[in-house]
Amino acid sequence: MVPSITELLIALGLQPWIVGRTGFCIHPAGAVAGIPKVGGTKDVNLRKLRALAPTHVIVNMDENRRETVEALRAFVPAVIVTHPCGPEDNLTLLSQLTADFADDVPPLRQAAEGLARRLGAALAACRQVDWPARRVLYLIWRAPWMTVARDTYIARMLAEVGWQTWPPVDGGSTGASRYPVLTGDEPWLADIDEVLLSSEPFPFGPAHLEEAQSLCQTARVRLIDGELISWYGPRAAEGLDYLRTLAQAPQLGL
Repeated sequence: MVPSITELLIALGLQPWIVGRTGFCIHPAGAVAGIPKVGGTKDVNLRKLRALAPTHVIVNMDENRRETVEALRAFVPAVIVTHPCGPEDNLTLLSQLTADFADDVPPLRQAAEGLARRLGAALAACRQVDWPARRVLYLIWRAPWMTVARDTYIARMLAEVGWQTWPPVDGGSTGASRYPVLTGDEPWLADIDEVLLSSEPFPFGPAHLEEAQSLCQTARVRLIDGELISWYGPRAAEGLDYLRTLAQAPQLGL
């Protein structure tokens, strides 16, 4: 029920056993094309999903609704709840899926170990650098402007390269407070160093750069690949490498 989890299951070799996905589960395109859609992350088609008779459904505390999870428990033998809140939580996620599926699919263990090694190397590469602290506004939505709290997966990915998200608040384990809404006249906006416009869930593009610049007139404004920053699983290591490249780019010229 989560795009990044679907991609992870396929990376672990479980594609032949996946009976359903959301319409947002689009990667890898060739692999998911033949997997039936069962609605979206927030509007799951329970009737269609029940007909597919899954033994396991994997959900996420940010992406899926509590009432959906409770409804699933009425007819699904195993509902696996995930909640990665930082890059290292991918290791817990890999261990969780290994424990659930590796006995039936032995090659999964080796695939999970490979992903864990790759993530460890990417984290080590980030942590070898003494990054200068920079204030970052990471925008995920427009009208209204929305950003991320510091205890989200996105903010903790950014922190690996010294980028501290603003406002300096935690949002708690679940709920709307994890994604604060901005009025646009917050005093701290004047001190932001970087404005990052994510490619998802709102599809920010070049047409939005000038508007975002008006929020933080002295900041550098850049478009950023939201999938690499917010999708846990097989994209985590690539996302950290991507952030290292962005953080090392000269202040002028990008």
